[in-house]
Amino acid sequence: MPKRYLLLDRDGTLIVEQDNLHDPDGVVIIPGAVEALRRFVDAGWGLAVVTNQSGVARKIFTLEQMHSVNERVQNLLEEQGIKIEKFYACVHAPEISECTCRKPKPGLVQQAVSDLGLEPNASMMVGDKGSDIGLGKNVGAVTVLVRTGYGQKEQHRSDLDPDYIVDSVADLCPTMADSRI
Repeated sequence: MPKRYLLLDRDGTLIVEQDNLHDPDGVVIIPGAVEALRRFVDAGWGLAVVTNQSGVARKIFTLEQMHSVNERVQNLLEEQGIKIEKFYACVHAPEISECTCRKPKPGLVQQAVSDLGLEPNASMMVGDKGSDIGLGKNVGAVTVLVRTGYGQKEQHRSDLDPDYIVDSVADLCPTMADSRI
C-alpha cells in the first residue's frame, strides 16, 4: 500500500535559511519542527527532504559538503527520535534545460515514488519558495508555503496558490492533507 509522506524543502523550511549553506556547524533546525515532524511520524507518515542545491553545479560548495549538511540535519533530528527516510537533491544549475529534477519539475518526487513507495496525491509538500509549491502542484500533493526562509516574500506572489500558508513548519499537522482550503 502506498505511504503518505511529508515532503520537506530543506533550507528555509526545515532548517534556518543561510545562503549556500555548506558548513554542517551552521545547521539550525527551525524551532518547533521536531514536534511537528513527530506528529506526522506518530500518524504513520514518512519523512523525506527534497531540495535544490545548485551551489554544487556552480562550485560554491562540493557534493561532499552538501551531504555533510544533510547528515548534520539527520543527526540533529535523530537525537530527538525523528528520522528522515531519504534526502533528494537536485545539484544542477537552474539553466540546465535537460534537468528533470530541479523543483518545480517532478523528478525528485518521481524518484521518491520509486524508492519509498510514496503516494504523491496523499502526501504534503512544504516549502518556502514558489518552486516548492510548484513541485507539489505538479505531483498532486497538498501544498504548504511556510513564512520562514523566503516564504514571507514569496507569499505575495500572485502566481502562487498553495493549499495552506503557515508561519512555520511548527504549524503543520497531518489532518491538513485531508481537507484542502
